[in-house]
Amino acid sequence: MATAAKSAAIAEIAEHFRSSGAAVLTEYRGLTVKQLTELRNSIRAHASYAVVKNTLTERAAQEAGVTAFDGLLAGPSAIAFVTGDPVEAAKTLRDFAKANPLLVIKGGVLDGKALSADDVRKLADLESREVLLAKLAGAMQASLAKAVYLFAAPLSQAARTVDALRAKVAAGAPADSAAPDAAPQDETPQDAASPDADVTPQDSTADDA
Repeated sequence: MATAAKSAAIAEIAEHFRSSGAAVLTEYRGLTVKQLTELRNSIRAHASYAVVKNTLTERAAQEAGVTAFDGLLAGPSAIAFVTGDPVEAAKTLRDFAKANPLLVIKGGVLDGKALSADDVRKLADLESREVLLAKLAGAMQASLAKAVYLFAAPLSQAARTVDALRAKVAAGAPADSAAPDAAPQDETPQDAASPDADVTPQDSTADDA
């Protein structure tokens, strides 16, 4: 490869490292072109899968400040440059490797941190971003429903209390309305009798005198 072409290839790979949130190094020895195409298509939504030359990738990684692949670039190498969900990309690579054991996951890098092959498999076992967001939305909806219930409970309790008071008042209305009518009947005879009782003895005494 000419020097200019090498420089361009190194720059391209370095840019892939810089623009990717994660990258996974694999060895594809023994895989057919058809299998590699299948892998590219299956991972396309979350990453680009590119066959790379080890010497050029070493220099590109140095330029991009990536040290995670030091000592791992040997044999026929291909890298998944992840621009989407790293969990989904890791799941795709893991599942493909299970179905096609000739694909070997060698390591990776996520947000600048080196990942071992086991780390990549552990990453694949995590829940995807979509699942986590769905769970978060469900938790928020449940919390909102609980808040609405807590706000509504005092109001409904107050409404039941008011209804109970109204029922009590309605039940006691006849007894309460009879009391005022009875009072004037009791007071009127007493008020009428009092003057007669006071005046009559005085008048009779005056007549005797």
